[in-house]
Amino acid sequence: MLRDQLAAALKDAMKSKNAERLSTVRLIQAAIKDRDIANRGAGKEEASDDEILQILAKMVKQRDESAKIYEENARPELAAKERAEIAVLHDFLPKQLSDAEVRSNITAIIAEIGAAGPKDMGKVMAVLKERYAGQMDFSKASGAVKEQLN
Repeated sequence: MLRDQLAAALKDAMKSKNAERLSTVRLIQAAIKDRDIANRGAGKEEASDDEILQILAKMVKQRDESAKIYEENARPELAAKERAEIAVLHDFLPKQLSDAEVRSNITAIIAEIGAAGPKDMGKVMAVLKERYAGQMDFSKASGAVKEQLN
C-alpha cells in the first residue's frame, strides 16, 4: 500500500537526514491528508491508492510547470529544487508508459468499448484513468484519444 511506502520513506529520510526527500514526502502526506479530510466531509472513506496516484501525478505536473516558469525567468536554482521534488515523487509512481504503449492501450480500449466518435471520448478517458492511474499524462493521452476517434 502506498501509505505504508510513504511512512517508511519518511522514516528513512529522517534517519538519513535527507532534508529534500523528507520535505517532499511530508508534502505528499499533507496532500493525502487533505484528500482524506475532503472525503470524510463527503461521506467517503480515506483516499485509495488510485486517488493517491492521482495526487502524485498532479503534484508532478504542478512542479514541472513551476520549473518551466522558473527557467523562463532565469531562476535555475528554484527550477532545480522543483526537479528534485519531481524525482522524489517519481519514486512512488508506477513506471510511466511510453507514447507507443499509450497509443496501443488507447486503440485497445476504443475497440473494447466500441467507441465510434468524438462523443465517446469521455468513456475512453474514464477507462484509461481507471486502469492507468499514475502511469501516463492524461492531458497528452486525451489528444491521442481525440486523434484516434476522429
